[in-house]
Amino acid sequence: MAAGDVEADQGFAPILGEQPRVLILGTLPSQRSLRERQYYGHPQNAFWWIMSRLLNFDPSLDYSARTRLLTQHHIAVWDVIASCIRPGSMDADIDAASVRPNDFSVFFQKTPSLKAIAFNGKAAQGIFRKHAGADWPVDLLLLPSTSPAYASITKDAKLEAWLGLRDYL
Repeated sequence: MAAGDVEADQGFAPILGEQPRVLILGTLPSQRSLRERQYYGHPQNAFWWIMSRLLNFDPSLDYSARTRLLTQHHIAVWDVIASCIRPGSMDADIDAASVRPNDFSVFFQKTPSLKAIAFNGKAAQGIFRKHAGADWPVDLLLLPSTSPAYASITKDAKLEAWLGLRDYL
């Protein structure tokens, strides 16, 4: 790496079981999530709390148990961005010119069971549309971000919106 170059953050492989019906897309894991090597690893992120209410499980279960429950309920989790330069964890800090999106065309070819893409916030939706387009053979759902940075609505209001995923499970 040359002086002044910044190393890009790398996303994770998807959480993917058999026959997923819903793909939840975020932007890119936060710095805390990257350190923890877990999707939504920041303890103040509401994602796992919401999933526990949606699927009726204890949110204190270990990460592997939580991810297994998602796949058993036909939920996949991934991010729009495979890698990018983003100082910090805020979506607003993503260097748009450095974004390398995940390959969704291959993903869709391998997962014909998919019925919906649920975007975890407006940034994920916007980046997906920019890089992958808007013409997909599934429903595209914009849900409120589970990030603690999105505090303009309550956790309970976020949950209420996310409960709409039940229609696809």
